[in-house]
Amino acid sequence: MVSEFRVEGVWAAPGRVNVIGEHTDYNNGFVLPIAIPHTARAAVGRRTDGRLRLASGHAGSESVDLAIADLAPGALDGWAAYPAGVVWALRAAGHEVGGADIRIDSDVPVGAGLSSSAALSCAVVLALDDLYELGLDRVESARVAQRVETDFVGVPVGMLDQMASLGCVAGHAFFLDCRDLTGRHVPFDCASAGLRLLVIDTRARHALVDGGYAERRTSCEEAARLLGVPSLREVADPDAALAALPDGPLRRRVRHVLTENARVLRVVEALEAGDVRAIGPELTASHASMRDDYTISCAELDTAVDTALATGALGARLVGGGFGGSAIALVDADRCAAVEEAVEKAFAARGFTAPRFFQAVPSAGARRES
Repeated sequence: MVSEFRVEGVWAAPGRVNVIGEHTDYNNGFVLPIAIPHTARAAVGRRTDGRLRLASGHAGSESVDLAIADLAPGALDGWAAYPAGVVWALRAAGHEVGGADIRIDSDVPVGAGLSSSAALSCAVVLALDDLYELGLDRVESARVAQRVETDFVGVPVGMLDQMASLGCVAGHAFFLDCRDLTGRHVPFDCASAGLRLLVIDTRARHALVDGGYAERRTSCEEAARLLGVPSLREVADPDAALAALPDGPLRRRVRHVLTENARVLRVVEALEAGDVRAIGPELTASHASMRDDYTISCAELDTAVDTALATGALGARLVGGGFGGSAIALVDADRCAAVEEAVEKAFAARGFTAPRFFQAVPSAGARRES
């Protein structure tokens, strides 16, 4: 007879929307995420028998029961790899973590580029840190969650998603310097400006494990080597750096990273001046850069962005790793319904899966709920 799951508390971690600063994190650059209300929750209890039991509230998800001694990269896939990877990463770092019962529930859309996997990992890191009294700070917790992705699952992500999920505060964007993981919270109040930040989930498949993400990261590392700098963040003269690289995809990808960092700084300056409307053109320029230079957009994302802009959005861009997922649009509050209707019609006309919409409200980061 299978015993009931032991629950000692519930911990929550949100998904994120990155206002701007895409593919800059693993280049030691700047990012500006917000946490969203959509959240992953982990109900967790300790075990003393060296076993890890995992369950999910999502219909059709199968439970997992295995010995923690058997945890290794590649041992699990799907949703279960993330909580299991947290236990593996903590133990690999020398922390005395025994068995656990972990029941997961999440309303962060999966595959939408909103960091559902990071939210899941961060909730479990927070839980095990509390229960086993590990004394991790938020940066250390973020590094553990990142290692789940890079070493256990096999996606070479930066620190944006984990730091956002663990470090954001309500009503603010998190201006993060990924070189030293320092940052500050920047007021971000769309409502007071009569605006909404609309998320358009294109429902186009978004799977970073397919290799496009890793290939772009590798190309940035190769460019930094050719330029003689530790990372693209250390490029002092963008024009000279671009001129030193051969014309082609490598130069264009470097151009995206360098110009995206500059866009982040301009958006932060505008938000700190209280001018939310001024960030619209920067969002649109970011999308053009990702579409043309970094080549990570797709037909669904371009349709969402182009249609939103044509219907009056102040700015719009794809968000997340690209290759599918979601776009964001900065829209006057009284134009939201019109933008949603126009995007729905444009998707239907092209035979795309119907999109989903929600408003991104800057929300609190990870916390214990009970």
